[in-house]
Amino acid sequence: MEKREELYSGKAKSVYTTDDADKLVLLFRDDTSAFDGKKKEKLDRKGMVNNKFNAFIMQKIEEAGIETHFIQLLSDQESLFKRLEMFPIECVVRNISAGSICRRLGVEEGKDLNPPTFEFFLKNDDLGDPMINDFHIQSFGWASAEHVEKMKELTFAVNDVLKTLFLDGGMLLVDYKLEFGLFEGRVVLGDEFSPDGCRLWDSETREKLDKDRFRQGLGGVVEAYEQVGQRLGVNFD
Repeated sequence: MEKREELYSGKAKSVYTTDDADKLVLLFRDDTSAFDGKKKEKLDRKGMVNNKFNAFIMQKIEEAGIETHFIQLLSDQESLFKRLEMFPIECVVRNISAGSICRRLGVEEGKDLNPPTFEFFLKNDDLGDPMINDFHIQSFGWASAEHVEKMKELTFAVNDVLKTLFLDGGMLLVDYKLEFGLFEGRVVLGDEFSPDGCRLWDSETREKLDKDRFRQGLGGVVEAYEQVGQRLGVNFD
């Protein structure tokens, strides 16, 4: 497998084509950002930690019978993935109130949400990733009704798997975002799952162990990510 030209470079990852049209290389960089890129920094070891963390989580999701685009680790900061036709949509599940839902709805942080909430957001940095609904998605042709329902089904299936996994490691899965795409006509989980795209709290102290440490200037960002991984059994060597 030969890595070729850069296809796309985002805030913290770069995507490269390969000599196989159905496979891509994803490079996890040490860059981190928040507030739509207004706050940026390089954090030593972050790319390696997120790459190996993501590989571990994707494998757990696959073991539960949910197809992902992950194929294998290539190096400390690179992984091989199936090439998906991505939907321009983020699927967000919230098990506990935190972040934007508190600001939008005037609710306190830390409220257990039963059932969990589900929200769609349009992936568009220029617009600030606005919230959208099923009707927007279908009216503007971002995904079919069938694919919308499949994304919802898979997002909640992932929730069932990961809530238990993190709770066994003494952590609460507060909320997270997932992205999906099509591979050979099937809806498949894409992008990544790391502390960059979810909120994780210690189940006893509710200490933040995710990207909120960067957003709120709490420090120890990568150290917290490593602690999360170590509690789950991720090997960072």
